[in-house]
Amino acid sequence: MMYFKHLNILYVKIIPLLLILFITSCTVTTKKPSNNMVLESLKTISLDYKDLDLLIAVNVSSQELFLLNRGNIEQVYNISTSAYGTGSKVNSFQTPLGKHKISEKIGLGLPKGAILKGRKWTGGIANIIKKPIDTEFDVVTSRILWLEGLEQGKNLGPGVDSKSRYIYIHGTAEEGLIGKPASDGCVRMYNNDVISLFDKVSVNTEVWII
Repeated sequence: MMYFKHLNILYVKIIPLLLILFITSCTVTTKKPSNNMVLESLKTISLDYKDLDLLIAVNVSSQELFLLNRGNIEQVYNISTSAYGTGSKVNSFQTPLGKHKISEKIGLGLPKGAILKGRKWTGGIANIIKKPIDTEFDVVTSRILWLEGLEQGKNLGPGVDSKSRYIYIHGTAEEGLIGKPASDGCVRMYNNDVISLFDKVSVNTEVWII
């Protein structure tokens, strides 16, 4: 009887530990493919990505934004790019691919959910929608990282210019749609995430959209 009692105690201790290890290993495993994918994609663009102190990589296929330091992934954020796919043409409402940089940072010190129109705070605070509801308005909230294209004819210059198309990384009121294409061209983030990212990067930080 004592033997079986010890076995029962052993099972009670070991089984929860095995479950924790299993769950942890699953969590890590599911995250690695997108990490590896974005690094492989960056290599095909330029090996210079490893020389940049900070680099933002927007992976359209996985709907994730990666913050890298000298080629190492420091942070991963869920995002939403355009519901209309990728492209650079004016009035396409698509998310442009290629190398960009942050040309302006707007919204420092504004409260979470602050509604920005024409890059100015309206004084209003957005009602953040947690359910996957697509409203009629692409409300810009909390912070703006205004992107400027670096590749002439692709995302820079007449007809394809990302800055004149007002392509931003910004917060959104439609947080329930984060994780799938839903924007009108910009890169949307959770409000807490865009505030966090805003504080970590600077003007001229490069943004590669792949």
